[in-house]
Amino acid sequence: MAKRRGQGRPRQVDLRRAISAAYYALFHAVLGAAADEFVGTSKRGSKIHTLAYRSVDHKRVKDICSQLDSGKLSDYAPPSGFTVNLLRFAAVFKSLQEERHSADYDPEYGPTAADADAEIAAARKALERFRAAPAVQRRTFLGLLLFKPR
Repeated sequence: MAKRRGQGRPRQVDLRRAISAAYYALFHAVLGAAADEFVGTSKRGSKIHTLAYRSVDHKRVKDICSQLDSGKLSDYAPPSGFTVNLLRFAAVFKSLQEERHSADYDPEYGPTAADADAEIAAARKALERFRAAPAVQRRTFLGLLLFKPR
């Protein structure tokens, strides 16, 4: 929930920041999962873990989510394909990234407290869906983030 300072309506800067933070929480959770998956949790804090974590940018995640959503990555899909949890995660990631861009860069964007609360809830649910996806699907998705298909 978007927190309020004092009484009255929350300030636009606070609502925008809440939306941006919801996106970044999801983005960084995915980067951490990728580094943990391919470097290992025991290597957290090491240069190699940081390298894996930092090797993925915002556009890369959005592009993989778009390709996943459109079926363009079917050659890399596990035998069971990609289930609804991962597909919904991808759709929410893309949507939340667009909201974050509006919150951070559009001077005419005027989110309400309900908008901020909805984006925070969407980010939480997307992360739950990501974590609920079968391990082979998560690993495939994370591998596609780190290793560019050719």
